[in-house]
Amino acid sequence: MPRATWRWALAAAALAGVAVAAALGAYADAHPGDGAQLMTLWFSSMLEMKAWLATAAAALLVVQLLSALAMYGRVPGAGGAPGWVATVHRWSGVVAFGLTLPVAFACVWSLGFEDDPARVLVHSVAGCVFYGVFTVKMLALRVRGLPPLVLPVLGGLVVALLALVWSTSALWYLAGGGS
Repeated sequence: MPRATWRWALAAAALAGVAVAAALGAYADAHPGDGAQLMTLWFSSMLEMKAWLATAAAALLVVQLLSALAMYGRVPGAGGAPGWVATVHRWSGVVAFGLTLPVAFACVWSLGFEDDPARVLVHSVAGCVFYGVFTVKMLALRVRGLPPLVLPVLGGLVVALLALVWSTSALWYLAGGGS
């Protein structure tokens, strides 16, 4: 793909990501929620559900990171990555993303966008930006001719943002901050 074409495609993907992040933030801010437990699945509370599903997604981040490093030949001592690594990477990402959906739904619908305390503000912003960057990465996967660093940088941002979202919510909750 000519340079100008991939740049326009990547710019369009970035605009879509900004739109996703802004829409989530705007909706969560306009719908402050009342803290009602919409769903708990098999957990005793919505906060427990959110913490454990987010923790499972965060554990899959490790799989995502290691499989990406293997695919890019960055695992010391390993030759080329076996063919199954790409499949593990793809499906661990699908499952991790799927685990974040009920968490995000509960956050956006039941809790809303909060700005106090600072931990919650960071969590709210990072959560919205995570879905925006994830959107950009998924769309960028389909753009041919991208420079080699684009996908690893986007993937790294997705990992870093989900780690930040997890550490400002689930880790805090499981460490006793939520009880």
